[in-house]
Amino acid sequence: MAAQSVTLGIDLGTTSVKAALLEAAPSHPSGFVVLASCARPSRADAESKAAVPQGQEQDVSRIIGALNECLAALPRQQLQKVGAIGVSGQMHGIVLWKTGQGCEWMEEGAAPLFEARVVSHLVTWQDGRCSSEFLASLPQPSSHLSVATGFGCATIFWLLKNSPELLQSYSAAGTIQDYVVAMLCGLQRPLMSDQNAASWGYFNTQSQSWNLEILKSSGFPVHLLPDIAQPGSAAGRTSHIWFEIPKGTPVGVALGDLQASVYSCMGQKTDAVLNISTSVQLAASMPSGFQPAQTPDPAAPVAYFPYFDRTYLGVAASLNGGNVLATFVHMLVQWMADLGLEVEESTVYSRMIQAAVQQRDTCLTITPTVLGERHLPDQLASVTRISSSDLSLGHVTRALCRGIVQNLHSMLPFQQLKEWGVERVMGSGSALSRNEVLKQEVQRAFPLPVSFGQDVDAAVGAALIMLRRSLNQMDS
Repeated sequence: MAAQSVTLGIDLGTTSVKAALLEAAPSHPSGFVVLASCARPSRADAESKAAVPQGQEQDVSRIIGALNECLAALPRQQLQKVGAIGVSGQMHGIVLWKTGQGCEWMEEGAAPLFEARVVSHLVTWQDGRCSSEFLASLPQPSSHLSVATGFGCATIFWLLKNSPELLQSYSAAGTIQDYVVAMLCGLQRPLMSDQNAASWGYFNTQSQSWNLEILKSSGFPVHLLPDIAQPGSAAGRTSHIWFEIPKGTPVGVALGDLQASVYSCMGQKTDAVLNISTSVQLAASMPSGFQPAQTPDPAAPVAYFPYFDRTYLGVAASLNGGNVLATFVHMLVQWMADLGLEVEESTVYSRMIQAAVQQRDTCLTITPTVLGERHLPDQLASVTRISSSDLSLGHVTRALCRGIVQNLHSMLPFQQLKEWGVERVMGSGSALSRNEVLKQEVQRAFPLPVSFGQDVDAAVGAALIMLRRSLNQMDS
Protein backbone atom coordinates (compact mmCIF):
# COMPACT_ATOMS: atom_id res chain seq x y z
CA MET A 1 0.00 0.00 0.00
CA ALA A 2 1.32 3.48 -0.89
CA ALA A 3 2.27 5.74 2.03
CA GLN A 4 -0.62 7.98 3.06
CA SER A 5 0.61 11.43 2.05
CA VAL A 6 -1.90 13.80 3.64
CA THR A 7 -2.02 14.98 7.29
CA LEU A 8 -5.16 16.28 8.98
CA GLY A 9 -4.91 19.04 11.61
CA ILE A 10 -7.79 19.94 13.93
CA ASP A 11 -8.10 22.91 16.30
CA LEU A 12 -10.95 23.02 18.83
CA GLY A 13 -11.08 26.73 19.64
CA THR A 14 -13.19 28.76 22.05
CA THR A 15 -15.66 29.95 19.39
CA SER A 16 -14.96 27.74 16.37
CA VAL A 17 -13.55 24.44 15.15
CA LYS A 18 -11.05 24.37 12.29
CA ALA A 19 -9.66 21.52 10.19
CA ALA A 20 -6.82 21.67 7.65
CA LEU A 21 -5.31 19.11 5.26
CA LEU A 22 -1.55 19.41 4.65
CA GLU A 23 0.81 17.71 2.25
CA ALA A 24 4.61 17.75 2.22
CA ALA A 25 6.01 19.95 -0.58
CA PRO A 26 9.84 19.85 -0.48
CA SER A 27 10.11 22.50 -3.24
CA HIS A 28 7.90 24.98 -1.33
CA PRO A 29 9.71 27.50 0.99
CA SER A 30 7.73 26.28 4.02
CA GLY A 31 8.10 22.60 3.08
CA PHE A 32 4.32 22.02 2.97
CA VAL A 33 1.12 23.14 1.27
CA VAL A 34 -2.40 23.45 2.68
CA LEU A 35 -4.65 21.40 0.36
CA ALA A 36 -7.95 22.40 1.98
CA SER A 37 -9.25 23.91 5.20
CA CYS A 38 -12.59 24.54 6.81
CA ALA A 39 -13.84 26.40 9.92
CA ARG A 40 -17.24 26.20 11.58
CA PRO A 41 -18.60 28.20 14.55
CA SER A 42 -19.18 25.88 17.52
CA ARG A 43 -22.03 27.96 19.07
CA ALA A 44 -21.49 25.81 22.16
CA ASP A 45 -21.92 28.25 25.06
CA ALA A 46 -24.28 26.69 27.61
CA GLU A 47 -25.89 27.44 30.98
CA SER A 48 -23.69 26.33 33.87
CA LYS A 49 -24.89 22.95 35.21
CA ALA A 50 -23.83 24.04 38.69
CA ALA A 51 -25.79 27.30 38.15
CA VAL A 52 -22.79 29.51 38.94
CA PRO A 53 -23.20 33.10 37.70
CA GLN A 54 -19.47 33.36 36.85
CA GLY A 55 -19.48 29.94 35.14
CA GLN A 56 -18.38 29.63 31.51
CA GLU A 57 -19.39 26.26 30.11
CA GLN A 58 -19.79 24.74 26.64
CA ASP A 59 -21.91 21.88 25.35
CA VAL A 60 -19.50 19.17 24.13
CA SER A 61 -22.06 17.65 21.73
CA ARG A 62 -22.21 21.00 19.87
CA ILE A 63 -18.40 21.17 19.62
CA ILE A 64 -18.34 17.61 18.19
CA GLY A 65 -21.18 18.62 15.84
CA ALA A 66 -19.05 21.50 14.50
CA LEU A 67 -16.09 19.11 14.15
CA ASN A 68 -18.22 16.68 12.13
CA GLU A 69 -19.43 19.56 9.92
CA CYS A 70 -15.79 20.52 9.23
CA LEU A 71 -14.84 16.96 8.27
CA ALA A 72 -17.91 16.62 6.03
CA ALA A 73 -16.88 19.80 4.15
CA LEU A 74 -13.35 18.54 3.31
CA PRO A 75 -12.71 16.75 -0.04
CA ARG A 76 -13.51 13.03 0.38
CA GLN A 77 -10.68 11.84 -1.90
CA GLN A 78 -8.15 13.79 0.22
CA LEU A 79 -9.53 12.33 3.49
CA GLN A 80 -8.95 8.82 2.08
CA LYS A 81 -5.22 9.69 1.83
CA VAL A 82 -4.88 10.91 5.46
CA GLY A 83 -1.92 9.13 7.08
CA ALA A 84 -1.85 11.00 10.44
CA ILE A 85 -4.05 13.29 12.54
CA GLY A 86 -2.87 16.15 14.79
CA VAL A 87 -5.23 17.78 17.31
CA SER A 88 -4.92 21.01 19.30
CA GLY A 89 -7.39 23.12 21.24
CA GLN A 90 -8.24 25.64 23.95
CA MET A 91 -6.03 25.12 26.97
CA HIS A 92 -6.81 25.10 30.73
CA GLY A 93 -10.42 23.86 30.37
CA ILE A 94 -11.79 20.52 31.59
CA VAL A 95 -14.34 17.97 30.40
CA LEU A 96 -15.26 14.77 32.30
CA TRP A 97 -16.57 11.54 30.78
CA LYS A 98 -17.34 7.91 31.60
CA THR A 99 -14.71 5.51 30.28
CA GLY A 100 -16.11 3.40 27.43
CA GLN A 101 -19.27 5.52 27.25
CA GLY A 102 -17.87 8.92 26.26
CA CYS A 103 -19.14 8.68 22.68
CA GLU A 104 -21.11 6.53 20.26
CA TRP A 105 -19.94 5.69 16.75
CA MET A 106 -22.58 6.06 14.05
CA GLU A 107 -21.74 3.66 11.23
CA GLU A 108 -24.87 4.17 9.12
CA GLY A 109 -25.47 7.17 6.85
CA ALA A 110 -23.13 8.86 4.39
CA ALA A 111 -20.06 8.80 6.64
CA PRO A 112 -19.08 7.07 9.91
CA LEU A 113 -18.73 9.59 12.75
CA PHE A 114 -18.94 9.79 16.55
CA GLU A 115 -21.28 11.76 18.81
CA ALA A 116 -20.80 12.72 22.47
CA ARG A 117 -22.64 10.58 25.04
CA VAL A 118 -21.88 10.29 28.81
CA VAL A 119 -19.88 13.51 29.08
CA SER A 120 -20.01 16.68 31.20
CA HIS A 121 -20.06 20.24 29.89
CA LEU A 122 -16.64 21.69 29.07
CA VAL A 123 -15.75 24.18 31.82
CA THR A 124 -13.63 26.59 29.77
CA TRP A 125 -10.52 28.67 30.47
CA GLN A 126 -12.81 31.73 30.75
CA ASP A 127 -14.67 30.25 33.74
CA GLY A 128 -14.68 32.59 36.76
CA ARG A 129 -16.17 30.43 39.54
CA CYS A 130 -12.91 30.17 41.53
CA SER A 131 -12.71 33.42 43.52
CA SER A 132 -9.36 34.75 44.74
CA GLU A 133 -10.39 33.64 48.27
CA PHE A 134 -11.09 30.11 47.02
CA LEU A 135 -7.77 29.97 45.12
CA ALA A 136 -5.93 31.19 48.25
CA SER A 137 -7.42 28.25 50.19
CA LEU A 138 -5.87 25.69 47.79
CA PRO A 139 -2.52 23.98 48.51
CA GLN A 140 0.61 25.62 47.03
CA PRO A 141 1.61 23.82 43.79
CA SER A 142 5.11 22.52 43.10
CA SER A 143 5.36 24.21 39.69
CA HIS A 144 6.78 27.31 38.02
CA LEU A 145 3.23 28.23 36.91
CA SER A 146 0.61 29.51 39.36
CA VAL A 147 -3.00 28.28 39.39
CA ALA A 148 -5.87 30.52 38.22
CA THR A 149 -9.63 30.25 37.83
CA GLY A 150 -10.55 28.29 34.69
CA PHE A 151 -7.58 25.89 35.18
CA GLY A 152 -8.60 22.21 35.18
CA CYS A 153 -7.26 21.31 38.63
CA ALA A 154 -8.77 24.44 40.23
CA THR A 155 -12.15 23.53 38.68
CA ILE A 156 -11.91 19.96 40.08
CA PHE A 157 -11.16 21.40 43.55
CA TRP A 158 -14.23 23.66 43.20
CA LEU A 159 -16.45 20.72 42.11
CA LEU A 160 -15.08 18.61 44.97
CA LYS A 161 -16.31 21.26 47.42
CA ASN A 162 -19.53 22.34 45.68
CA SER A 163 -20.72 19.45 43.42
CA PRO A 164 -19.01 16.23 44.57
CA GLU A 165 -21.82 14.11 43.06
CA LEU A 166 -20.91 15.46 39.58
CA LEU A 167 -17.34 14.18 39.94
CA GLN A 168 -18.61 10.76 41.07
CA SER A 169 -20.57 10.33 37.79
CA TYR A 170 -17.38 10.24 35.68
CA SER A 171 -14.16 8.22 35.54
CA ALA A 172 -11.93 10.22 33.13
CA ALA A 173 -11.04 13.86 32.47
CA GLY A 174 -9.03 15.98 30.05
CA THR A 175 -9.11 19.11 27.92
CA ILE A 176 -11.61 19.06 25.03
CA GLN A 177 -8.77 18.10 22.67
CA ASP A 178 -7.73 15.20 24.95
CA TYR A 179 -11.35 14.00 24.89
CA VAL A 180 -11.43 14.01 21.05
CA VAL A 181 -8.14 12.06 20.84
CA ALA A 182 -9.39 9.52 23.44
CA MET A 183 -12.65 9.02 21.48
CA LEU A 184 -10.90 8.66 18.11
CA CYS A 185 -8.49 6.05 19.50
CA GLY A 186 -10.85 4.34 21.95
CA LEU A 187 -8.40 4.97 24.82
CA GLN A 188 -9.30 3.45 28.20
CA ARG A 189 -7.19 6.12 29.94
CA PRO A 190 -6.75 9.56 28.40
CA LEU A 191 -3.27 10.78 27.49
CA MET A 192 -2.21 14.40 27.93
CA SER A 193 0.83 16.32 26.69
CA ASP A 194 2.85 18.38 29.18
CA GLN A 195 1.60 21.46 27.26
CA ASN A 196 -1.99 20.84 28.40
CA ALA A 197 -1.00 19.39 31.80
CA ALA A 198 0.92 22.58 32.66
CA SER A 199 -2.16 24.60 31.68
CA TRP A 200 -4.24 22.70 34.30
CA GLY A 201 -1.94 23.58 37.23
CA TYR A 202 -0.31 21.26 39.81
CA PHE A 203 2.03 19.85 37.17
CA ASN A 204 5.83 20.00 37.46
CA THR A 205 7.37 20.42 34.02
CA GLN A 206 10.88 19.48 35.21
CA SER A 207 9.87 16.11 36.66
CA GLN A 208 7.08 15.73 34.03
CA SER A 209 4.67 14.66 36.75
CA TRP A 210 1.52 15.76 38.60
CA ASN A 211 1.90 17.02 42.20
CA LEU A 212 0.31 13.73 43.40
CA GLU A 213 1.32 13.94 47.08
CA ILE A 214 0.17 17.57 47.41
CA LEU A 215 -3.14 16.76 45.69
CA LYS A 216 -3.80 13.51 47.59
CA SER A 217 -3.29 15.23 50.95
CA SER A 218 -6.14 17.63 50.00
CA GLY A 219 -8.52 14.82 49.00
CA PHE A 220 -8.22 15.53 45.26
CA PRO A 221 -9.52 12.68 43.02
CA VAL A 222 -6.12 11.91 41.43
CA HIS A 223 -7.59 8.96 39.46
CA LEU A 224 -9.09 11.60 37.11
CA LEU A 225 -5.65 12.94 36.10
CA PRO A 226 -4.57 11.75 32.63
CA ASP A 227 -1.30 9.92 31.91
CA ILE A 228 1.44 12.14 30.45
CA ALA A 229 2.95 11.75 26.96
CA GLN A 230 5.37 13.83 24.91
CA PRO A 231 3.83 16.33 22.45
CA GLY A 232 4.54 15.13 18.92
CA SER A 233 4.20 11.46 19.93
CA ALA A 234 1.25 9.27 18.91
CA ALA A 235 -1.56 8.69 21.42
CA GLY A 236 -2.90 5.74 19.44
CA ARG A 237 -4.67 4.88 16.19
CA THR A 238 -8.23 5.50 15.02
CA SER A 239 -10.46 2.66 16.22
CA HIS A 240 -13.04 3.20 13.43
CA ILE A 241 -13.21 4.58 9.90
CA TRP A 242 -13.93 8.32 10.46
CA PHE A 243 -15.63 9.90 7.47
CA GLU A 244 -13.19 8.66 4.76
CA ILE A 245 -10.14 8.44 7.03
CA PRO A 246 -8.90 4.82 7.30
CA LYS A 247 -9.19 2.85 10.54
CA GLY A 248 -5.74 2.51 12.17
CA THR A 249 -4.56 6.06 11.29
CA PRO A 250 -2.07 7.40 13.90
CA VAL A 251 -3.41 10.24 16.09
CA GLY A 252 -1.01 12.57 17.93
CA VAL A 253 -1.24 13.41 21.62
CA ALA A 254 -3.31 16.61 21.82
CA LEU A 255 -1.40 19.93 21.83
CA GLY A 256 -2.12 23.35 23.32
CA ASP A 257 -3.46 25.88 20.81
CA LEU A 258 -0.76 28.40 21.82
CA GLN A 259 2.06 25.97 20.99
CA ALA A 260 0.39 24.73 17.78
CA SER A 261 -0.21 28.32 16.60
CA VAL A 262 3.41 29.33 17.21
CA TYR A 263 4.70 26.13 15.56
CA SER A 264 2.67 26.87 12.40
CA CYS A 265 4.55 30.14 11.91
CA MET A 266 8.02 29.36 13.27
CA GLY A 267 9.93 28.21 10.19
CA GLN A 268 13.20 27.92 12.16
CA LYS A 269 13.99 27.48 15.85
CA THR A 270 15.66 30.89 15.65
CA ASP A 271 12.36 32.62 14.69
CA ALA A 272 10.23 34.58 17.14
CA VAL A 273 6.51 34.85 16.41
CA LEU A 274 4.69 38.16 16.91
CA ASN A 275 0.89 37.89 16.69
CA ILE A 276 -1.18 41.09 16.84
CA SER A 277 -4.90 40.39 16.67
CA THR A 278 -7.36 41.48 19.37
CA SER A 279 -4.50 41.10 21.88
CA VAL A 280 -0.74 40.66 21.34
CA GLN A 281 1.59 37.70 21.85
CA LEU A 282 5.35 37.57 21.30
CA ALA A 283 6.78 34.07 21.59
CA ALA A 284 10.25 32.60 21.15
CA SER A 285 11.68 29.13 21.64
CA MET A 286 14.06 29.19 24.61
CA PRO A 287 17.63 27.89 24.20
CA SER A 288 18.07 24.16 24.83
CA GLY A 289 18.69 23.43 28.53
CA PHE A 290 16.77 26.51 29.74
CA GLN A 291 14.77 25.89 32.95
CA PRO A 292 12.37 28.47 34.42
CA ALA A 293 12.62 29.48 38.09
CA GLN A 294 10.60 26.93 40.06
CA THR A 295 8.44 29.40 42.00
CA PRO A 296 5.54 31.21 40.30
CA ASP A 297 5.88 34.98 39.91
CA PRO A 298 2.49 36.55 39.03
CA ALA A 299 4.19 39.94 38.54
CA ALA A 300 6.53 38.65 35.80
CA PRO A 301 5.51 39.89 32.32
CA VAL A 302 7.05 36.82 30.55
CA ALA A 303 5.71 33.31 31.16
CA TYR A 304 7.40 30.04 30.15
CA PHE A 305 5.31 27.19 28.73
CA PRO A 306 6.33 23.66 27.66
CA TYR A 307 6.97 23.54 23.89
CA PHE A 308 8.42 20.56 21.99
CA ASP A 309 11.39 18.23 22.71
CA ARG A 310 11.48 19.29 26.39
CA THR A 311 12.12 22.94 25.50
CA TYR A 312 10.15 26.01 26.64
CA LEU A 313 8.38 28.83 24.88
CA GLY A 314 8.98 32.30 26.36
CA VAL A 315 5.77 34.31 25.89
CA ALA A 316 4.93 37.95 26.54
CA ALA A 317 1.16 38.29 26.20
CA SER A 318 -0.31 41.80 26.22
CA LEU A 319 -4.04 42.37 26.66
CA ASN A 320 -3.76 45.55 24.55
CA GLY A 321 -3.58 45.13 20.76
CA GLY A 322 -6.09 45.54 17.96
CA ASN A 323 -8.77 46.05 20.64
CA VAL A 324 -7.10 49.38 21.57
CA LEU A 325 -7.33 50.59 17.96
CA ALA A 326 -10.98 49.45 17.89
CA THR A 327 -11.64 51.43 21.11
CA PHE A 328 -10.05 54.54 19.54
CA VAL A 329 -12.16 54.16 16.36
CA HIS A 330 -15.30 53.68 18.44
CA MET A 331 -14.45 56.83 20.43
CA LEU A 332 -14.03 58.89 17.23
CA VAL A 333 -17.33 57.60 15.80
CA GLN A 334 -19.06 58.42 19.10
CA TRP A 335 -17.60 61.96 19.09
CA MET A 336 -18.83 62.45 15.50
CA ALA A 337 -22.32 61.24 16.51
CA ASP A 338 -22.28 63.72 19.41
CA LEU A 339 -21.48 66.42 16.83
CA GLY A 340 -24.41 65.28 14.69
CA LEU A 341 -22.36 63.44 12.05
CA GLU A 342 -22.68 59.79 11.04
CA VAL A 343 -19.56 57.96 9.87
CA GLU A 344 -18.93 54.21 9.43
CA GLU A 345 -16.23 52.70 11.68
CA SER A 346 -14.55 51.12 8.61
CA THR A 347 -14.23 54.58 6.99
CA VAL A 348 -12.69 56.06 10.15
CA TYR A 349 -10.23 53.15 10.40
CA SER A 350 -8.96 53.43 6.81
CA ARG A 351 -8.72 57.27 6.97
CA MET A 352 -6.78 57.28 10.25
CA ILE A 353 -4.30 54.70 8.89
CA GLN A 354 -3.86 56.79 5.71
CA ALA A 355 -3.22 59.91 7.84
CA ALA A 356 -0.63 58.08 9.98
CA VAL A 357 1.17 56.66 6.91
CA GLN A 358 1.74 60.30 5.83
CA GLN A 359 2.89 61.24 9.36
CA ARG A 360 6.20 59.34 9.58
CA ASP A 361 7.11 60.44 13.12
CA THR A 362 5.66 62.09 16.23
CA CYS A 363 6.77 63.29 19.67
CA LEU A 364 3.39 62.37 21.17
CA THR A 365 3.60 59.39 23.54
CA ILE A 366 0.65 57.09 24.22
CA THR A 367 0.73 54.27 26.78
CA PRO A 368 -2.19 52.24 25.37
CA THR A 369 -3.00 49.99 28.37
CA VAL A 370 -6.75 50.72 28.58
CA LEU A 371 -7.28 47.10 29.69
CA GLY A 372 -4.36 46.92 32.14
CA GLU A 373 -2.07 43.88 31.90
CA ARG A 374 -2.13 40.51 33.66
CA HIS A 375 1.00 41.46 35.59
CA LEU A 376 -0.25 45.06 36.15
CA PRO A 377 -4.05 44.72 36.44
CA ASP A 378 -4.57 48.26 37.77
CA GLN A 379 -2.61 50.07 35.04
CA LEU A 380 -4.55 52.52 32.86
CA ALA A 381 -3.69 54.27 29.59
CA SER A 382 -2.09 57.71 29.36
CA VAL A 383 -1.08 60.35 26.79
CA THR A 384 2.03 62.48 27.43
CA ARG A 385 4.28 64.98 25.58
CA ILE A 386 1.26 66.71 24.06
CA SER A 387 2.10 69.81 22.02
CA SER A 388 -0.14 71.86 19.73
CA SER A 389 1.81 70.62 16.68
CA ASP A 390 1.16 66.92 17.46
CA LEU A 391 -2.65 66.92 17.61
CA SER A 392 -3.53 65.80 14.07
CA LEU A 393 -5.23 62.45 13.46
CA GLY A 394 -1.98 61.24 11.83
CA HIS A 395 0.09 62.11 14.92
CA VAL A 396 -2.33 60.46 17.34
CA THR A 397 -2.75 57.27 15.26
CA ARG A 398 1.03 56.99 14.73
CA ALA A 399 1.59 57.42 18.49
CA LEU A 400 -1.10 54.83 19.29
CA CYS A 401 0.43 52.19 16.99
CA ARG A 402 3.90 52.95 18.36
CA GLY A 403 2.53 52.70 21.91
CA ILE A 404 1.14 49.18 21.29
CA VAL A 405 4.59 48.00 20.14
CA GLN A 406 6.46 49.88 22.90
CA ASN A 407 4.17 48.40 25.57
CA LEU A 408 5.15 44.91 24.37
CA HIS A 409 8.80 46.01 24.39
CA SER A 410 8.44 47.03 28.07
CA MET A 411 7.25 43.47 28.84
CA LEU A 412 9.92 41.67 26.80
CA PRO A 413 12.81 43.94 25.69
CA PHE A 414 13.51 43.03 22.08
CA GLN A 415 17.28 42.95 22.75
CA GLN A 416 16.49 39.95 25.00
CA LEU A 417 15.35 38.03 21.90
CA LYS A 418 18.86 38.34 20.43
CA GLU A 419 20.30 36.90 23.65
CA TRP A 420 17.93 33.92 23.27
CA GLY A 421 19.36 33.33 19.79
CA VAL A 422 16.45 34.76 17.80
CA GLU A 423 17.46 35.83 14.28
CA ARG A 424 14.13 36.76 12.67
CA VAL A 425 10.62 37.87 13.73
CA MET A 426 7.56 36.41 11.97
CA GLY A 427 4.71 38.95 12.09
CA SER A 428 1.14 37.71 11.89
CA GLY A 429 -2.42 38.45 12.99
CA SER A 430 -5.40 40.37 11.64
CA ALA A 431 -4.55 43.71 13.28
CA LEU A 432 -1.02 43.62 11.82
CA SER A 433 -1.96 42.43 8.32
CA ARG A 434 -4.38 45.33 7.68
CA ASN A 435 -2.37 48.13 9.32
CA GLU A 436 0.65 49.50 7.44
CA VAL A 437 1.54 51.86 10.33
CA LEU A 438 1.70 49.02 12.86
CA LYS A 439 3.97 47.11 10.44
CA GLN A 440 6.29 50.16 10.18
CA GLU A 441 6.42 50.51 13.97
CA VAL A 442 7.21 46.79 14.40
CA GLN A 443 10.08 47.10 11.88
CA ARG A 444 11.34 50.25 13.61
CA ALA A 445 11.30 48.68 17.09
CA PHE A 446 12.85 45.26 16.45
CA PRO A 447 16.64 45.03 16.07
CA LEU A 448 16.05 41.99 13.78
CA PRO A 449 14.63 41.32 10.31
CA VAL A 450 10.81 41.11 10.35
CA SER A 451 8.85 38.96 7.90
CA PHE A 452 5.09 39.42 7.34
CA GLY A 453 2.46 37.36 5.60
CA GLN A 454 2.21 33.93 7.21
CA ASP A 455 -0.63 33.80 9.69
CA VAL A 456 -0.61 31.66 12.80
CA ASP A 457 -3.02 28.74 12.51
CA ALA A 458 -3.29 26.12 15.26
CA ALA A 459 -4.92 23.52 12.96
CA VAL A 460 -2.00 23.86 10.52
CA GLY A 461 0.49 23.64 13.43
CA ALA A 462 -1.17 20.46 14.78
CA ALA A 463 -0.96 18.85 11.33
CA LEU A 464 2.60 20.08 10.75
CA ILE A 465 4.05 18.48 13.88
CA MET A 466 2.58 15.10 12.81
CA LEU A 467 3.69 15.60 9.19
CA ARG A 468 7.30 16.33 10.21
CA ARG A 469 7.23 13.44 12.70
CA SER A 470 6.21 10.96 9.96
CA LEU A 471 8.79 12.42 7.52
CA ASN A 472 11.54 12.04 10.19
CA GLN A 473 10.50 8.42 10.74
CA MET A 474 10.70 7.75 6.99
CA ASP A 475 14.16 9.40 6.85
CA SER A 476 15.43 7.31 9.76
